Formats: sequence, C-alpha cells, structure tokens
Amino acid sequence: MVQFNLLPDVKIEYIRANRLKQSLITISCLVAAGSVVVAILLYLGVAVAQKKHLDDLSKDLKITATKLSSTPEIDKIITVQNQLNSLPALHADKPASSRLFGYLTQVTPANITITSANVDFALNTISLSGNAKDLLGVNTYVDTLKFTTFKSDVAKVSDEKAFTKVLLTGFTSGEKGATYKIEFTYNPEIFTNQSIVSLSVPKTITTRSNVSKPNALFEADTSTTEGSR
Repeated sequence: MVQFNLLPDVKIEYIRANRLKQSLITISCLVAAGSVVVAILLYLGVAVAQKKHLDDLSKDLKITATKLSSTPEIDKIITVQNQLNSLPALHADKPASSRLFGYLTQVTPANITITSANVDFALNTISLSGNAKDLLGVNTYVDTLKFTTFKSDVAKVSDEKAFTKVLLTGFTSGEKGATYKIEFTYNPEIFTNQSIVSLSVPKTITTRSNVSKPNALFEADTSTTEGSR
C-alpha cells in the first residue's frame, strides 16, 4: 500500500514546535508546583515546627529551674560545686612544699645540722637554725646558699639565684661547737608545681648530696642561749 505525505514541511515543523511548547509548559508548571510545595514545607518547619520546639525547650527550662529552686539548700550545693571546679587551679598554684627537705639536703654542708626550719610561703622566706662544728662551717653554709642556682624546665633564664638576701642573723661559738640562725629569701620558681626544678650547688662545697654516708640533717635543739652578729 502506498502512502503520500500531503502536509507541507512548514506544517510539520509547526506541529513539532507546538508539541515541544506544550511539553515545556507542562514541565514548568510541575517545577513551579514543586517549588511552591517546598516553600510551604519550609514555612511550616520554621513557623510551626521550630516554634513548637522552642516553646517545648522553654517549658523544659522552666520546669528544670523550678525543680532546682525547690531543692533544699541549693545555694550551698552550687557553692560547693564552684569550689570543686576551682580545685585544679588552686592545686596548680600551691607551692610544692615537699621539695623543701630535698633542697636542704642538697645545700646543707656535711658538718652542719638543723634544729629548726621555718618557711613562709606568703613572703617567700626561710629561717634556719641549728648547730655546726665551728663558725667556719656556718660561714660555708651562708656562702653555699648565696651561690646556689637553679634550672627550670619552663623558665626562659637558666642558672638563676635560688636564694637571695642571705643573712646570718644570730650565732654562738664555744668549746662544743657553734650555733647559727640564717634567714633568706627564696625564688618562688623553685617551689612551683608547674615546673621541674634542679638546684646547682657550688662544687667546691661538700654537702650531704656529695657524701656517701652523710650524718643526720635534723637534730633536737639543745641550745639555750644565742648571741648576735
């Protein structure tokens, strides 16, 4: 069977263009409708759902606040909690007093004993009193303290003086030996908890840390009188 296309080419192109136009219009309408639906959903999410969520949070906060305010002695509980939170900072700031015995062992000459040691961590001062074989040993002790330096793992400057204002404030001398009283100021860095400190004692002075079998560092106070210098 033979068929003949009686439509001119222009008519065919027009029909194709019209079909494409209808398709584009349909797709545009669908996209516009989808955009409207998305916009409505976003509006509902912000204006309704989010507002409801915020209202629920506000209600929960009010309920929680009411429960807390009705808790007996809530002020004391909060105060204790704040104090607990401040403990780490307080621990970091407190002096490492346990280092004192090690420092005294390092700087005290072998022929010197200590009968009393007082430390004022507020004023950064130390007061020592005790016995010595003679006044030469006492002077050696004073010089040891004056020339002892320290190093810290966090300090920018090394070999700083560990002790300053070293003063021999009292002494006695007799046949049984000598007594002394020394007062001095220490560098606060040597007692800080936030660093590791090592003392450097003059090598020309023999202290307990250099003696293989040192005698006792502390002894009972048997003196009854004291002179002054």
